[in-house]
Amino acid sequence: MASKDYYKILGVEKSATQEEIKKAYYKLAHKFHPDKKDGDEHKFKEINEAYQVLSDKSKRAQYDQFGNTQGFSSGQGYTHVNWQDFASGMPDFDFEDLFNIFQGRTSQRRDTRKGNDIEVEIIISLASVLENQTKQIKLNKYVSCSRCAGSGVEPGASFKTCPTCQGKGRVEEIKRTILGSFAQVKVCPECSGQGTIPEKECNVCQGEGRIRSEEIVSIKIPQGIDTNQVLRVKGKGDAGRKGGEPGDLYVRIIVEKDSNFERRGDDLFMILPITMSQAVLGDKVKVKTLEKKEIFVKIPSSVQTGKILKVSNKGIPHFSGFGRGDLYIEIIVETPQKLTREQKELFKKLKKEGL
Repeated sequence: MASKDYYKILGVEKSATQEEIKKAYYKLAHKFHPDKKDGDEHKFKEINEAYQVLSDKSKRAQYDQFGNTQGFSSGQGYTHVNWQDFASGMPDFDFEDLFNIFQGRTSQRRDTRKGNDIEVEIIISLASVLENQTKQIKLNKYVSCSRCAGSGVEPGASFKTCPTCQGKGRVEEIKRTILGSFAQVKVCPECSGQGTIPEKECNVCQGEGRIRSEEIVSIKIPQGIDTNQVLRVKGKGDAGRKGGEPGDLYVRIIVEKDSNFERRGDDLFMILPITMSQAVLGDKVKVKTLEKKEIFVKIPSSVQTGKILKVSNKGIPHFSGFGRGDLYIEIIVETPQKLTREQKELFKKLKKEGL
């Protein structure tokens, strides 16, 4: 294999230190990475190959002595780039900001005043999903401060211009990156982008505009809901800071299993044991539905174990509010465990007759 000049590929001198080699590699790897619009996969593999050799002391010594690339060429994968190591020694370096710069974005942070979302679980019975219902739950969360109405300012006092951003709500910050220094506009940390701060903070919430307390929240649960479905109650999460928007409440529904019915979608399945005489002659039997109402189900004559009978519109109401699933009844023919003398004689006669 023809020898390659790895130092030339990375653009460094033969006397380059490991740190200089690393920096040269990261710069070129970023420039020619295949995922970039103007990337060059061949060039990137070549750079990767050179770095794998020159970053390893033993491989570099062998290369310097013999100038041979045999056994070094990989070209199959990419060396893992530890950007955090590369950023060491560069204070205030933020790769998220660098990504935003490459994407042509202004660094925008999440509204720090917005309250957090809350997620809870509610356990309900299978029978309860037949109808719309309302559940009340107690939450320990941030609520709006009643003294200052969530503003964070002491009653009677007012707001003043934020001295940090001079009322603009934004501040300019200089970021150092591997490509140089960039100016970015960010939300003012002092006033959270409002441009004003309280002249005197509320003495109950200390300017937060909220306090931790218990609150009873009513949850409307529609009929037909199923396990792991999540209901969103807008604005019932944590109250926001200093009048910020509240978070939302997410309620995950857990439907308990029922001892008599199995739910499959909006259909219900149950098992109905019958006697041998009912199986042979047929019958009409009472069956209790999920809502505890009795209905009559016709058992056809000569029915076999495993036969499934369908009763329309006796399943779970559809979540849409229109229509309902079906009830499926699986027949199980029971063999009697104890027989009287007369019953045994009857079975003996039936046996003689081939039944």
